[in-house]
Order: sequence, then structure tokens, then C-alpha cells
Amino acid sequence: MNSEQEAGLRARLIETGVDLVAAEGAQALSLREIARRAGVSHGAPRRYFPTHLELLSAIARRGFTDLGARAAEAVASEASSPRAQLTTLGRVYLDFALTNRGMYELMFRHDLLESNQLGLRETSLPLFGALAELVGQVLPEADARVVAGALWANLHGIAQLWSFGSLQLTTGADDFVPLLHAALDAHLGPEPR
Repeated sequence: MNSEQEAGLRARLIETGVDLVAAEGAQALSLREIARRAGVSHGAPRRYFPTHLELLSAIARRGFTDLGARAAEAVASEASSPRAQLTTLGRVYLDFALTNRGMYELMFRHDLLESNQLGLRETSLPLFGALAELVGQVLPEADARVVAGALWANLHGIAQLWSFGSLQLTTGADDFVPLLHAALDAHLGPEPR
């Protein structure tokens, strides 16, 4: 097999994993199932991904890349204030988390981030950097990374609790946007009127 074919098979395994996690969730991502759906022997993935974590990391990396691209495009199209850009970034983040639950769950698996296979941590850092930069523009006197970290944790919690149905039950909300605004107000102060 030449290097172009090998690169094609590696990409096909990742794409198959991306499709599988979208259809059936992160728990469905076994090497055997990915190989079966990619139409290769069950041992073929090990040629390109010596460990299961490496293949899962490659799939999760696609999720971070997709989320980062969506966020960058949405924020770039929001020509108003940094606060409005943060609102847009928060909406994109929550929308991604809620419409791509399997991928979102995979992206934030502790074992994948801890192993840092394929530089997975570094793949997630640009999105956090954009969040911190916008926070710094809104609150120039604050430690932007700390405030951004707290805001990110809040958004992550909203995503998780919304996906469980807990926030709808406890707040009566039928949309996450009021919760997003409350999180932004809590971390950045009320929006000037």
C-alpha cells in the first residue's frame, strides 16, 4: 500500500469514527466496530493507531477542530462588542454540545485529555484562548484566564445539565439562552443597558 492509500485509510477510519459517534454516541467507538464499518479487518486500525486512545483522540480532535471553526466563523460575523461576541461564542458552544452529544462527550473524556494523544490538549487551547481574549476585552482589569475558566466551566455545566433534562425541570426554561445570559452576567457583570 502506498503512502497516499495509507493516508486515505487512516482518514477513512477517523471519518467512520466521527460518523459512528454522531449516530450512536461515544460508547459505540470500539476498534472492531470502526474497522467493520470502514470495511477493513479488525486489526487494520492498529496499523495507524497503535492504541484505542490514539484513534479516539484523532476522532475527538476532529470535534475540537469543528467546534473551533464554527466558533471562529460565528464570532467573526459578530461585528459588535466583545460582550456580544462572547454571547455568540457561548451559543455556538452550547449548540454544539447539545446537537453533537456523543462527540462532545468524547472530546472532554478525561483519559483522552490526560493522555494528550495527538496533541489533543493543544487542539482545545485555541478555543479557550479566544474565550479568554474576549473576556479580557470585557474585563481588562481581571485575570482573563481565570474568569474565562470559570465561564467555560459554567457553560460546560449548562450543557451537561441541559442534556440530562435537569435545567428544564428545575428552571422551567425551554431554551438555554436565558441560562447563557445569566452565566455571562454572573462572570462578567450585568450587561450595560
